[in-house]
Formats: sequence, structure tokens, C-alpha cells
Amino acid sequence: MDQEYEKDYENYTYDYLEYGDMDDSKGSYTQKETLHIISVVIYSISFVLGLTGNGIVIWVTGVKTKRTVNSLWLLNLAVADFVFVLFLPFSIDYVLRDFHWHFGLVMCKLNSFVSMINMYASVFFLMILSIDRYISLVHLSWSQNHRTVSRAMWLCLGVWLVSAALSCPALIFRDTMEYHGRVVCFNNFHAHNGRLAAMTHITLVVLRTTLGFVLPFSAICVSGILLTVKVRQSTTVHVSRFSKTVSVVILAFFLCWMPFHAFSLMELTMHSSLLLHTVLKTGFPLATSLAFFNSCVNPVLYVLVSKKVRDLLKRSCLDITKNSLRELSQSISATKSASLPAISYSPPEEPIASSVV
Repeated sequence: MDQEYEKDYENYTYDYLEYGDMDDSKGSYTQKETLHIISVVIYSISFVLGLTGNGIVIWVTGVKTKRTVNSLWLLNLAVADFVFVLFLPFSIDYVLRDFHWHFGLVMCKLNSFVSMINMYASVFFLMILSIDRYISLVHLSWSQNHRTVSRAMWLCLGVWLVSAALSCPALIFRDTMEYHGRVVCFNNFHAHNGRLAAMTHITLVVLRTTLGFVLPFSAICVSGILLTVKVRQSTTVHVSRFSKTVSVVILAFFLCWMPFHAFSLMELTMHSSLLLHTVLKTGFPLATSLAFFNSCVNPVLYVLVSKKVRDLLKRSCLDITKNSLRELSQSISATKSASLPAISYSPPEEPIASSVV
């Protein structure tokens, strides 16, 4: 590996968990170990809560409740987070091995591809939720005539296709390489040309921040402000419990992903200041962990904010418990019946008369 290639790799090692390349001094090593522990803990919590929480949401919205437009938005949000947390064990293993990737090139690309789809799909569905909330409350007549489940399904398909298209750079540029005795999964921007690598990196970060955060949240803020103004001006428009739940979910996404995008933009100028370089080494891992933690937040918020969700989960859990106990009782009864010996019934024989001689 030539010096230019190694230098360019150094320039782009912070994105997507790649902060393991720190100095080996005692202070830096202690800091690195602390960041590793924090990241693994957050990823593990996200995996456990995200897998169970989003699985329950998928089951409730996809099976237990009637298919509506609102349930369709929540179902797709949960699917995006559920698929993402399925890949979290790869990131946990990567950190635990001190950033040694041993799952191969295909999984390196696929892991980053899934994380980007999760980011884009989540923010796009939140934008649709916000706009749909405004339309259904303010333009009630139009909503009743045009807001159908079938059209919502087509819109969901479009969101997934757009999200996949915007995530394709992960399939193109993610690469594996042996570096300092480890195999790392990183962004390979064709680093034999330093200028091209820098321009590619800047373009991808700007597009990701603009399309995956700035523009969707601008639409969310505009629709939220318009709805607030309309509610204050009109006595017929009332904010529902579902609308409040959507607001909390949007706020959680903003708080979790905003630091990640901020550090991504800071990364573009990290070599202009030694202080900024140090801040990125410390802050980017934590910002990435916080962004990943958003994948398990929504189900918790549904339960905390929505009484309807709590009641539905309670009824569903009771139904599952009753059915399980009923099946267990039937199984025990069947087992006992099978284990008892067969008893055949025959009438008593008549007594034999004894002869007296």
C-alpha cells in the first residue's frame, strides 16, 4: 500500500464506526476503551429493545389491528428499524474485535447499506406522517375522498425504492482492507486520486445531510407550524392523541440523528484544526451510537404516550396468555389420556353352582 493511499484512508476513517484508529498512548488508549464500552452497551440495548419492541409493533399493526393509513405508516417505520437492528450484531462484533471486520466484503457493503436505508426510510416516513397529519386534520373533505390504504401502500413502496437508491453509494464505495494488522470496513473513494476522493466524500456527505435530514425536517417543521396556526385559529380542528404521538416520535428522531449529521459536516474540515480533530475522535462514535439508538425508541414512545396502544398491548397479551394456557391444558389432558392403560369392561360372570354330594 503506497503512502498516498494510506494518507487518504486516514482522511476518511471516522464515518460509520471507524474511530478505532487512535493513538496508542495511555490516555488515548483509555479513551478508546471507554468509547468501545459505551458503544457496545448502546448497541446491545438497541438490539434487544429494538428487536422486541419493533417486532411487537409489526405484529400489532400488521396482524392485530385493522389496516388503516396511520397503521401503515407505523408498520413501515417499525419494519425499517427492525431490519436495521437485525444487523447490529455485526457492528457489535466489529467494535469488540477492536475494529477488525471478518465478515467479508459483501457483508461490509450490506451492513452500511441497511443502516442508510433505515435513516432515509425513517425520516421520509416521518415527513409523510407529518404532512398526512396536517392534511387529514385541516383538509378533511379532500382526505376522506383521496386518503386510501391502497394509495398509501403505493407511497410506501415509493419511499422504499427512493431510500434504496439513495443508499446505493454504500454498495459502491464500502470496501475492506488490511490496515495495521486488522481488516477494516471503510469508504474507499478511489483514493489513488486525492482530489477525487475529497470531492466524492464532500458530495456524499452534503447529499446525505440535505436529503436525509435538512429537507425532510424542513417539510416537517412547515407542516407542524401550519397545523399549529390552524388549530389556534379554528375551533373545529383538534389535535388527536395520534398526532401528539407523531410529534414525540419526530422530536426523538431529530435529537438522535442531528448530532450525527452535525459531526458528518464537521468531518469535512477536521484537518484544519487539531482541536476539531480531537473533538471528532471523541464525539463521532457517541453521535453514531445515539443515531443507532433511535431504532429502538419508537416502540417505547408508543407505549408511554398512547393509552390506546397500551390498552391494545394489554388485551393482546391477555389473549396470548389465555390461548397459551388453554393449549397447555388441552395438551396435558391429552397426555394424561394417552398414558392411562386401556380398561375393557366385561359383565360379571354368573356364579357356578356347586353340587352337594
